[in-house]
Amino acid sequence: MSDTLEHILKHEPTEYNFLSLGAGVQSSCLALMAATGEVGPLPTAAIFADTQAEPASVYVWLDWLEKEIARSSHPFPVIRVTRGSLTEVSLKLRERVKTVGRPWSKSLIPAFVANTNGSRGIMGRACTADFKVAVLVKEQRRLAKIKRGQKHITATTWIGISYDEMQRMKMSRDKWCQNRWPLIERKMRRVDCLEWMKVHGYPKPPRSACVYCPFHSNTEWRRLRDEEPAEFARAVQFEKDLQAIKRVSDNLKGVPFLHGSLVPLDVADLGESDTGQADFWQNECEGMCGI
Repeated sequence: MSDTLEHILKHEPTEYNFLSLGAGVQSSCLALMAATGEVGPLPTAAIFADTQAEPASVYVWLDWLEKEIARSSHPFPVIRVTRGSLTEVSLKLRERVKTVGRPWSKSLIPAFVANTNGSRGIMGRACTADFKVAVLVKEQRRLAKIKRGQKHITATTWIGISYDEMQRMKMSRDKWCQNRWPLIERKMRRVDCLEWMKVHGYPKPPRSACVYCPFHSNTEWRRLRDEEPAEFARAVQFEKDLQAIKRVSDNLKGVPFLHGSLVPLDVADLGESDTGQADFWQNECEGMCGI
């Protein structure tokens, strides 16, 4: 382990320890490791930021995980927080107050855009910051009783980034909090997390990301289509609704698509070749989107 990585991984004991729970493979493994006493100290709480746009399988898994932790040898609270429905906010038309013009709508998800000049673009991405990170930090501040302007560290955030994703490590932006990556401390890769869960008799977690995340790989789009057709249908409908909203909005000139081929999702080629949608981004959503 390099000196730089060792320096980043150094952390001081704090009164409050929060597990950032994305409910995917890595963060679920970390939560269960804490519940069995394999990782410590005992978390103050695991916090799940709900965009209200996850597939049904994630909520079923989260219900199971919460019960499993509650009956474990080292139980701790699992708290769900939300800013509201990412879907509803994404599809809401808004009137301009100071200027006269067409309505506008927020660009929250990084949908691919077919621009009017034939080029390809991408919408701004605020879903992670607004619907994941902000609500997690707000809840941590509440639980840790953080004072306005506090600059001394009294809380630690455990982040489920695995050893094969260490390039995603980021230091905390808040002076009162430090980040910690227990899986990287143990050099555990995603495959090691799956093996740990298998050895301990736990089922395999589902993929965790919004049903209409444009960064789904073709593999994930096929899985959603074949294993959770109702959720795939939600994504197809969301794409149509988003296109309809942006058609009458004055802050986007092109047409948004969920698939990198700039073809409607329900007819897009979801074969073996991925067109701009990579598993790295899928894993980012699982790991709480880089908090």
